[in-house]
Amino acid sequence: MLERKDSERHAMVESQLRARGIHSPMVLEAMDKVHRESFLPEHMQDLAYEDSALPIAEGQTISQPYIVGYMIDALQLDGGERVLEVGTGSGYGAAVLAEIAGQVITVERHKGLADRARDILDQLGYHNIDVVHGDGSTGWHPGAPYDAIVVTAGGPKIPPALKEQLAVGGTLVMPVGQTESSQSLVRITRENADDFREERLIEAHFVPLVGQAAWTEPGQPQGTGLLTSQAARAEPRSLSELVAEHAEPIDNMETVDLDPLLKRIGDARVVCIGEASHGTAEFYRFRARITKELIEKKGFSFVAVEADWPDASRIDNYVRHAEVPAASWTAFTRFPTWMWRNAEVREFVDWLHDYNRNFESEESKIGFHGLDLYSLYTSIGAVLGYLDNVDPATAKIARDRYGCLTPWQADPVRYGRAAASGRYGECEKQVVTMLAELLQKRLEYSVQDGERFLDAVQNARLVANAERYYRSMYEGYSDSWNLRDQHMFDTLQSLFNHRGEGSKAVIWAHNSHLGDASKTDMSVRGQLNVGQLCRETYGEDAYLIGFGTHQGKVAAATEWGGPLEFKTVRPSLSDSWERVAHDSQVPAFMLGMREPGSRDLKEQLQHQRLERAIGVIYRPESERISHYFSARLGQQFDEYIWFDVTHAVTPLDSKMLKGTPETYPFGL
Repeated sequence: MLERKDSERHAMVESQLRARGIHSPMVLEAMDKVHRESFLPEHMQDLAYEDSALPIAEGQTISQPYIVGYMIDALQLDGGERVLEVGTGSGYGAAVLAEIAGQVITVERHKGLADRARDILDQLGYHNIDVVHGDGSTGWHPGAPYDAIVVTAGGPKIPPALKEQLAVGGTLVMPVGQTESSQSLVRITRENADDFREERLIEAHFVPLVGQAAWTEPGQPQGTGLLTSQAARAEPRSLSELVAEHAEPIDNMETVDLDPLLKRIGDARVVCIGEASHGTAEFYRFRARITKELIEKKGFSFVAVEADWPDASRIDNYVRHAEVPAASWTAFTRFPTWMWRNAEVREFVDWLHDYNRNFESEESKIGFHGLDLYSLYTSIGAVLGYLDNVDPATAKIARDRYGCLTPWQADPVRYGRAAASGRYGECEKQVVTMLAELLQKRLEYSVQDGERFLDAVQNARLVANAERYYRSMYEGYSDSWNLRDQHMFDTLQSLFNHRGEGSKAVIWAHNSHLGDASKTDMSVRGQLNVGQLCRETYGEDAYLIGFGTHQGKVAAATEWGGPLEFKTVRPSLSDSWERVAHDSQVPAFMLGMREPGSRDLKEQLQHQRLERAIGVIYRPESERISHYFSARLGQQFDEYIWFDVTHAVTPLDSKMLKGTPETYPFGL
């Protein structure tokens, strides 16, 4: 166990620090000495060297290793200095500092955190660290002046007390910004008694600095801090007003004029239409409305969706009136059934079936295809079923890991339990063998009609990628995400090749797959997505549309494989893009963002704020950490569509389908 942790720590230093430009020997050596797992709860210690921040008590976080290393490197220490740290948190940063500095004084406002950090640091033998319980925004005057000061929480400006306590020639590093989600790491150097030189380093995202000279804690009286919590967190009204001024209201999604949107889309070959959840009726209905007009008015050739290939093939057979034998299974009957097996999708499928009656040639009919890894959800179900029989404990862990399939579902407690088991290796060979056999059986259906689907080579590639995907789920999260999205994009390319030059595609998938990942904090984790690949390949001929909502109901589960629940969507956070849209007071709208019609609006849409994403799993009890990430909305998407209050999709059951013909795609 110790050898594995040592190996992970060394790898972290090389891949997360040195490879990203941190070259100070002292910083690299200090980061390699300090055991990050010592500062984490036991159930999260297996995540110690992940490239991400992790939650600790009191709503605080232990920073991403790269950020800890970057901030200490930015202090430009020579060794032996007297350093003040504001925001002790877990104590990890203080320990790294203590490997370089002569004396570290660290201030923490939460007594419980201060006491725990003090105990851990004492146990680890750090005798050059003093942990102080107090208001770090005012520094710690008894120890001043300091050769260096580092602040591990964000404030609206650098508190005057900290500048006063900085020695001449000393450096101070702190995240500064008007909201939690829009901060820059700032370094100031005290050149003499009165002059300070300021540099902006990188963008950052930290918990708020709360105290007398920073943000005011909720519940405290007005005037005790710079601003009240609500004022600190609220988005500028001017942005919401600009949105209201330039948005195109949607009074009725069935009758609203979409010609302005179609004009903005222009001659795009790929239109990616997202969704902020996999269980919201308005997203499905309006996405279908847009797609119908793209087909009727702009000649789009096929719809490609975030769905299993063979199940989507049943729909394709139905909408294109194909005379092929019905599949031996019923489409979309495994978790999450409601994602595609719902009344909203059924309405669009029936419309497409009727629309294709207008064409005699097979080439002219509009197709419906699945982009996802071959039999993704069906295969997961089979993997879990196998593990239930041979190893129920590992099956439970696997369910947790599959629950982390999406980049926003960052529930470290559950992921930690999944990652903490070393038993995956015991089952991997059997699971992959069983998976390959399952995929081969399901492949037989797709090749029955090879001329209409991709050829045998494409099918073989699907099987190979699926095997790689499931292997990567055992080995590394970001790799599995990238493999999946690269596969979906490659499938899109194969569909274009199959349909011929001039074919056009509408893609239906989650916002996280279709918004440009390079404009979100997904890129920090080395993740790409379909939207980014479309932009890189097609440029202006790719048009990316995102959706959002403030509150309502959603169809979702609590854990992977769990039962469908109709959950209440919590009101959006005050630092989010969703709150900006809500504060516009326009109940539903479309907002073009390539050229939004206002220089001020375009500029403000480039800022970084929080964005919510709900997948097939929704955990409102951990709303902030499980369902929000940072994004530049105006660069992530070309268009944003808003529904302030939304409703859950209507799942289909056997009663709803009673009497439908055997060839109907959803079966009975």
